[in-house]
Amino acid sequence: MSHPAGPVHCASVLDPNAPTDAERWSALRDDPRVDVVDTIAAQRAELAAVRPPVPADVTDEPDRWVYYPWRRVLARALGPRGYRRLRLDRNRNLLSADELETLGRLRVGVVGLSVGHAIAHTLATQGLCGELRLADFDAIDVSNLNRVPATLLDVGVNKAVVCARRIAELDPYLPVLVTQDGLTPDTVDGFLDGLDVLVEECDSLDAKVLVRAAARARGIPVLMATSSGGLLDVERFDTDRDRPLLHGLLGDLAEMDADALAGLSAKEKVPRVLRIIDASGLPARMAASLLEVGTTLTTWPQLASEVAVGAASVAEAVRRIGLGEPLASGRVKVDVPALLDQVREPGRSGAAVGSDERAYGQAPAVPAGEVIDVVAAAAQRAPSGGNTQPWIVEKPGAPPQHRLDIHLDPDLTSAMDVGFRGSAVAVGAATFNARVAAAARGVGARVDFRLGDERFPLSAAVTLGDSEPDLALAELYPAMMRRETNRRHGERIELGDDVVAELNAAADREGARLCLLTDPPDLQRAAAILATADRIRYLTPHLHAQMIDELRWPGDPSPDTGIEVRSLELDDADVVLLDILRRGDVMTHLATWDAGTVLGDDSRTKISAAAGVAIVTVAGGALTDYARAGAAVESVWICTQQHGLAVQPVSPAFLYAVDDADFAALSPRFAKALADLQYTFRTLVSANPAESLALVLRLSRAPRPSVVSRRRGREDNSSPN
Repeated sequence: MSHPAGPVHCASVLDPNAPTDAERWSALRDDPRVDVVDTIAAQRAELAAVRPPVPADVTDEPDRWVYYPWRRVLARALGPRGYRRLRLDRNRNLLSADELETLGRLRVGVVGLSVGHAIAHTLATQGLCGELRLADFDAIDVSNLNRVPATLLDVGVNKAVVCARRIAELDPYLPVLVTQDGLTPDTVDGFLDGLDVLVEECDSLDAKVLVRAAARARGIPVLMATSSGGLLDVERFDTDRDRPLLHGLLGDLAEMDADALAGLSAKEKVPRVLRIIDASGLPARMAASLLEVGTTLTTWPQLASEVAVGAASVAEAVRRIGLGEPLASGRVKVDVPALLDQVREPGRSGAAVGSDERAYGQAPAVPAGEVIDVVAAAAQRAPSGGNTQPWIVEKPGAPPQHRLDIHLDPDLTSAMDVGFRGSAVAVGAATFNARVAAAARGVGARVDFRLGDERFPLSAAVTLGDSEPDLALAELYPAMMRRETNRRHGERIELGDDVVAELNAAADREGARLCLLTDPPDLQRAAAILATADRIRYLTPHLHAQMIDELRWPGDPSPDTGIEVRSLELDDADVVLLDILRRGDVMTHLATWDAGTVLGDDSRTKISAAAGVAIVTVAGGALTDYARAGAAVESVWICTQQHGLAVQPVSPAFLYAVDDADFAALSPRFAKALADLQYTFRTLVSANPAESLALVLRLSRAPRPSVVSRRRGREDNSSPN
């Protein structure tokens, strides 16, 4: 039996459950001349694997059968919503779901389906329109097959029909209207009515003027890509209906009607056409070829690669117009051959990693000379957030000469250092080192913390010689000088009761409390909290910017502060990933999409596999209390390393916030999330309301780090005195 084929470019979408389609579907299925293609099981499995999961009303949508009369093929497909969701899934997040929905309402017309074929197909493939209208009077010739993605079987078939068929096989649900007689003054209005964007790829000058004049009258933007030199032409008649056609390049010809233009001689047309295609900027081969048209060449040459570049340029322009993004009238060139002349060796940001001679094994030199100088040098080896070293160490000019002052420098703070609480922890750690160094030289040391003023919010006076040296502290000197941050992944080992007891005692001696998480479920909970906090830090613009500013690459002009990239212990793949993580524009997109779970993966993995997580807390919330806690942090850190364990400090974004204003200052968008994370974390570590969190330390067994952090010399962070 025969089957009505319908328009030669349209596929028939059939629903076997609909009475109007059931009979035809049954006849086609039973016709031995029709090939049946059923891949629905694979389509459903792929749809089920999409993340996040597709809603049930989409997955439960009835399948359809699609008949392609020019192929005599009956193919089974997901329903329209499921098919679009799956087909465009790989667009995310380059195009969001909301953007695709907006673009899916665009109606785009393409006139001229040689170059226009690739453009129309790209728009359909990328999901940049909800309706396509194609117009061309010409048929496919063999000589078109160097640039038009058709086949020998399409020779003699109208170019618009060939393109429409190819799009129907890509997406049978996308409406495609075809005009096979080209556009004339009688048909151009019907073609343009309701269009949002027009793409013009005609050969004839009169057609170019005809469609532009009609588009301008309706406020429809016109795009054109030439297939040489990568020229993209944009005319925003939607925002400026008084623009001259083709930017005025045609002069008075633009105001002539189509019949008059068609009657011009080639000699009269050529100068204007050359201005349209910017002959002065044409590649040399193309410019020379124009001189041979009609003699050694039948017509001007075109390459498929140039056509593909034009399709990409037009697709981006349509996307911008459809989403209301900036796109001015004018011209731009995407000249691939010229760009390839600029090929250079890539800069490898991680190439020098490991090349510096300052390897871990070089122990820092112990300053010789006066005890006060040894004590000052030890103080400056204390840990600090981002290795900012937020202190000024000075010997007072007036008596007593045996005193060292360590001031908190507010100029060296960061957004994470809320209320200078993190800096106070660093100052406290510096005083602990000072006491250890003094004891190692046989001198006692007393530390007095005092709250200051706007210039120095906190100061510590380390007075030498008015007490007996602490022999237990003296024994810590070698370990204190070897204290380091180790960011290697490490592995879990069981911490013995003796180790746990010593770590608790190290905190207790300095007036703080240690909470030590070692049970895997607790570590998993801590990992989830800290990973989420890391994600927020990445997605908050000023926190992200400061975090990246802390990094120091080999050859950096300020190597003695911040965190050396080599100390992150990254492999080559991670170094490449870091180049992405450094980019603020990438973080902005992830925040907009509420995505970026991967940003916390490093913390999640390391914390989950740790031997333990140590949290130092202290009673009270004044800067002097945080300073006492800082001394405890350094004491615990040194003790941990004495037991052969690696230590990495962890500073979640919520660590030093104490009220709603603090959370809002840290991250306006994620303030509530940070507050909730802090509450959950404090509950996990059993911190009472009167306690403050000083620092979190990850403990593991790991090889020594590749490098150690550098320190400024005393002349860099001491007062003029």
